[in-house]
Amino acid sequence: MLNHYSLWKYLMLAIVLIMGSIYALPNLYGEDPSVQISHRSQALEEDDRLLVESALKKEDITFKHIELADNKVLVRFNDEQVQLKAADILKAALDKKYLVALNLAAATPNWLRSLNASPMYLGLDLRGGIHFLMEVDMHAAIKRVEESLLSDIRSFLREEKVRYSDARRDDNTLRIEFRDTDNMNQALPLLKKQFRQLDFTQQDEQLSIEAKLTEVAIRDEKKLALQQNIITLRNRVNELGVAEPIIQQQGDSRIVVQLPGIQDSARAKTILGGTATLEFRLTEGDVNDWYSAKESGRVPVKALLYHERNGDPVLLSRRVIVTGDMITDAASTIDTDKGVPAVSVSLDGKGAKKMNDTTRENVGHKMAVVFIENKVETKMVGDEMVKQRSTTKEVINVATIQGVFGARFQITGMESQEARDLSLLLRAGSLRAPIEIIEERTIGPNLGADNIQQGYRSVMIGFVLVLIFMAVYYKTFGLIANLALTFNLVLLIAILSLLQATLTLPGIAGIVLTVGMAVDANVLIFERIREELKNGNSIQASIHAGYEKAFSTITDANITTLIAAIVLFSLGTGPIKGFAVTLSIGILTSMFSAIVGTRAIVNFVYGNRNLKKISI
Repeated sequence: MLNHYSLWKYLMLAIVLIMGSIYALPNLYGEDPSVQISHRSQALEEDDRLLVESALKKEDITFKHIELADNKVLVRFNDEQVQLKAADILKAALDKKYLVALNLAAATPNWLRSLNASPMYLGLDLRGGIHFLMEVDMHAAIKRVEESLLSDIRSFLREEKVRYSDARRDDNTLRIEFRDTDNMNQALPLLKKQFRQLDFTQQDEQLSIEAKLTEVAIRDEKKLALQQNIITLRNRVNELGVAEPIIQQQGDSRIVVQLPGIQDSARAKTILGGTATLEFRLTEGDVNDWYSAKESGRVPVKALLYHERNGDPVLLSRRVIVTGDMITDAASTIDTDKGVPAVSVSLDGKGAKKMNDTTRENVGHKMAVVFIENKVETKMVGDEMVKQRSTTKEVINVATIQGVFGARFQITGMESQEARDLSLLLRAGSLRAPIEIIEERTIGPNLGADNIQQGYRSVMIGFVLVLIFMAVYYKTFGLIANLALTFNLVLLIAILSLLQATLTLPGIAGIVLTVGMAVDANVLIFERIREELKNGNSIQASIHAGYEKAFSTITDANITTLIAAIVLFSLGTGPIKGFAVTLSIGILTSMFSAIVGTRAIVNFVYGNRNLKKISI
């Protein structure tokens, strides 16, 4: 009996080995400190590349290479000091519509890049940066929708000339009260037809209609709040100038944000967690009415009492003209007339129409800009940490409407830094619901470099020890297993690179575990061959029986481990998922290399020979 493979099987293995080597190779070339330049709203062209090159040459900054790719300009440098200096120069030289971000670009040769061969991404624990786990305040999201619907109901009933005495929100219920039954009966069918996302109930005894959001509307709003917050956070990260950030959903109310290379956690938290937005409202009454309302505590039904930053009271209309979600662009500037910091604001079509109509009808009337900020503070109450949510609403500007305006205008009343931060938040979009940072990790670049070194060392030590054990214990067959183990490691790294997986410390732990587990299958096969030889079978028959009879045992053992890895991936968080992915791929590659790879080598070396002795 002879053991041999068909030619096509050897060719298949050769192709897999060559392809695996090619796609694992980029990981050996390292990374270049780089600066990445992109535009807020359009793709960059050759003129932009020349503009960047000119700005660097003007300041005698030496760069390794500059290229235009994927609608961005990437400038590579030889060291980090030059990279940081170049980033500062480009931020000062380029228009504010350009985004300048620090990056570590793969130093992969062009011939490999032409084959779409790229290295694995490095996680924060290897590269350094900041990790945030954020929770979206779904209660606030629902409250926001209810308050918006209440305002729409008031406007709708006025347009339909249906008289009501009061409309307010009590907890999660909207209550519209009437003075007589006729108006209530007239309002109910109109409201049901107009606001299908609400369930209406008529309360005859109280002469009122109660409305609650439907379950479908609540579910849709929570989903929308999470999706819009992710988009807003992505825009804000772009404003921070972070290359290759990770922003993804976790569960039904949480968002993971990872910012490689960022070390200033305070500013990152301020920008990412900031829920600052604006409201524009007309004032009610005059200054005397404002102070009278403050002193007496009696506020007119159509008004709300707000305060300016110096404590002065202002009565504002309940009707909001424009809100922050209608703002399409904002930039910090200087008011040319007053010489004070200002924010230039641009509105979308809907907001521009509302502002145009309001200012046309109210020339000579005063309009206020309300700054709204939501905060979450953690305080000790007794022995427990309690989270307290608060909303700050203050009037930052009251001005008389001098003429009609719509899509573009500017507001004042802020300090310089505050104007810059507010313009950034407005430009990136307002959060649909407040978010709270419930987990934060900051990892320095030096620690990341140490983690890479220690992880590489652990893989190499484990790999070499396994190689020595197999060579000593199983001799020639052990050397064959070592070749398969090397092939397995190359194949594992190649697949991770092809998937553009993010390598983390738990991922390195998965690789180390895979190196140890990869030889398990060979140990089972070799021990089975030994047993067959002891039972008096021929060498070729023993080799064949060893592989055939050990196959089911190997499969069972690896499938149970694979199931555990899949469960870890399904139920675990980020680091656990990284470990599970590496382990799962490692199990599959180790089975392939042990069963198919070593069998091919054994068949090639021993398959067509009449043997009297083998070294096992």
